Amino acid sequence: MRLSGLQKQILGLYRECIRECRKKPQASRSHFQAFARNEFNRNIGIDKKDFAAIEFLLRKGRRQLETYASPGVKDIRV
Repeated sequence: MRLSGLQKQILGLYRECIRECRKKPQASRSHFQAFARNEFNRNIGIDKKDFAAIEFLLRKGRRQLETYASPGVKDIRV
């Protein structure tokens, strides 16, 4: 199965989120992973042809990742 460009970007963003989770303290790592998983699952029902919504969510996800990847953020609650 070949993936479209947007699908590759989405998977790449998810992988980046999981990689950033590994940089967080052991005690809060599971919270970051649960938050990332929850965000992706919440938007799983988006129509595959709704490119505007998908691109918006990708931008939003990248901004959130940038924010939460900051060393000052130690924990997150779902």
